[in-house]
Amino acid sequence: MMCLSNVWELKKLGLGHDVDLYVYEVPVEYQTVQSLVPSLWNQYHPQLVVHVGLSGMATTVTLEKCGHNYGYKGLDNCSFCPDSQCCIEGGPDCIDSVIDMDSVCKRVSASGLGVAVSVSKDAGRYLCDYTYYTSLYLSQGRSAFVHVPPLGKPYSGEDLGRALQAIVQAMLDLLAQSEDKIHCQHGH
Repeated sequence: MMCLSNVWELKKLGLGHDVDLYVYEVPVEYQTVQSLVPSLWNQYHPQLVVHVGLSGMATTVTLEKCGHNYGYKGLDNCSFCPDSQCCIEGGPDCIDSVIDMDSVCKRVSASGLGVAVSVSKDAGRYLCDYTYYTSLYLSQGRSAFVHVPPLGKPYSGEDLGRALQAIVQAMLDLLAQSEDKIHCQHGH
């Protein structure tokens, strides 16, 4: 499940026969995020949700390590902002993804795709961060967020689609490895 129209390139490329990929565009609206993200989790019970957002400041494909609960002061596309300025009242200040973003970054950077990938600890305290935190909270950390630069600055939609494909495949591999370790530990 992802947001961003150029993610449809990833949909065309796919993630292999054993992965079901669902793509959704999430409006830049706090109240829609509050209802849509939980409904998608409840409908699909996914192994992993990867959100993708556009960052006008990004020059690399950026993997976000964590989501933040507080500090949402910017108005959304409906001129709305939560009175509490937070995602989940009483939730932790920050939630980390269970995905090791540094490992994903190293794997994808070493793959020779020709797309620069970096890691960040701050998704910006706007709808991207808000969506990410909400998803992390609902999933006990089984979510990820990727910021991409605008098309043509410097990457094409095809470049970004290939990069997202490599990133999501690396995330799924790492998730499978961690689950194998858990099953192995419980078996002894």
